[in-house]
Amino acid sequence: MRPVQVELLSGSELYREVVLGRLAHARESAWIATANVKAMLVEDGGAFRPVAELFDGLASRGVDLRLLHAELPSRPFRRAFDRSERLVRGGLALRICPRVHFKTVLVDGAWAYLGSANLTGAGLGAKGEQRRNFELGFVTEDFEVIDRVTALFQAIWSGAECGSCRLRDECPDPIGPAAPGRPGPRLGRSRRLPKGR
Repeated sequence: MRPVQVELLSGSELYREVVLGRLAHARESAWIATANVKAMLVEDGGAFRPVAELFDGLASRGVDLRLLHAELPSRPFRRAFDRSERLVRGGLALRICPRVHFKTVLVDGAWAYLGSANLTGAGLGAKGEQRRNFELGFVTEDFEVIDRVTALFQAIWSGAECGSCRLRDECPDPIGPAAPGRPGPRLGRSRRLPKGR
C-alpha cells in the first residue's frame, strides 16, 4: 500500500473534468475503455454535438484515439461515426471485447479517469443533473496507477487476453490467436464498424 493522490468526482463534474477538461484537449493520445458506447453530446461553442465530432477533431490533430468497448455501439453513435470519413479510415480505432467492464479515459499517457461512468450521455455526457446516472470516479496523474491501467488496456487491445478467454466462442471479433487446442479466429470479420448499422 502507498498513498495515491486522486480527486473524486461525481455527477456533472465527470463531464466537465473528464470530457471538456481533458479528453477535448488531448495532444497525443486518448484511450477509452467502456462497457457501453452511445452518441453522447458534447458542448462546442454554445451548441451540443455528437462525441464522434469531438473524436473527428482530435483525429484531425493526429491524436491516437482508441475505443475499447464491450457491446456494439448505439445506432446514433454508428451513424455519427459513419459520417466522418477520417474516423472510418482509422482515425478512431475500435476493438470489442465482451469482458470489458472497466471504465477509463487515459489522456496523453499522463492522466487517467477511473470510475463507473460509461461513454454515454447519462454517464460521461452532458445530461442535466436530474437525468444523469449516479456515477463516481476519480482522476489522477499518479504514474503507477496510469501504468497499471495502461497495461490492462494494452493487454486487452493487443489480444493477449484472447487466447485462453472462456468467452472466445461468443466473442464477435476475437483479437488474438486461440490458445493451443482451441479453434482459430473466424475469418472475414471486420474490426471496423459496419456501415449502415
